[in-house]
Amino acid sequence: MNVQLIPATEEHLPQLTALEQICFPSDPWSESVYRAALDNPAAAILLAQGEDGGLLGCAVLSTVLDEGSLDNIAVAPHARRQGIADALLSALTGFGREHLTCLMLEVRASNAPAIALYEKHGFAAVGRRKNYYDAPKEDAILMTLSFL
Repeated sequence: MNVQLIPATEEHLPQLTALEQICFPSDPWSESVYRAALDNPAAAILLAQGEDGGLLGCAVLSTVLDEGSLDNIAVAPHARRQGIADALLSALTGFGREHLTCLMLEVRASNAPAIALYEKHGFAAVGRRKNYYDAPKEDAILMTLSFL
């Protein structure tokens, strides 16, 4: 699949919100959350677009000093298992290698495909947050990728 990675702009907010509703119907990010990320100079939203310009996926990275946090990654159901999340994560880890000391994230303990993807990119489990997620209630696995 031919995918183009581009930074999000305000024009993308409706598409981002729609993707979020599809990917995380029980607890989606609102348009205002995405708008806050766009307005935050310490955050970035990276989009994966198909040849037709349709939104296939997105990833949100925020930074504090020299540390990064992968806050959200979503791929449209019809585009999963086609390398979209891998491309987004490769771009973010590339940025991290150049500008950060580490990247951190939380992932649902039951999300084996995501955990495998993160491990493929060098992330390691470093802890657990009990009952971190709602709908359904579930633990989060804390993962970190160090660039030191």
